[in-house]
Amino acid sequence: MEPWTTLREQEDTTLFYVGSASVDLYRSETQRYRENLASGAASIWVVMSPSEGAWPYAVTATTADPAEGESFTEAATNLVEPVPMPEVIRDAIDRFIAGHHVEREEFVKRKRGNADPEALARRVLRGRDE
Repeated sequence: MEPWTTLREQEDTTLFYVGSASVDLYRSETQRYRENLASGAASIWVVMSPSEGAWPYAVTATTADPAEGESFTEAATNLVEPVPMPEVIRDAIDRFIAGHHVEREEFVKRKRGNADPEALARRVLRGRDE
């Protein structure tokens, strides 16, 4: 199917097929994928950026990581929409998590000790000629 093919028209809404894209998965993000799948409304975030071609926008990224999807909204010119995750992609992500997820301990920030104001003070050596 050609990009920007009309799939359905209803009143003031038109649904287009805008092209294909891949969803890259990373081992370090499996916890976020798990949270996405467990949310009850698993989504793929589709990012479209302004284009100078025949159509005003082009698909520039897709992700299953909610945090990454949210970060794409920082560029005000991007159109970012979560769309329902197809079952075949959900199954592939589920298999990826099963093969790559490692439970990590929660990060705990250590507190620094109080600074010693005398630590950087000039020291006078006794018993030596200056």
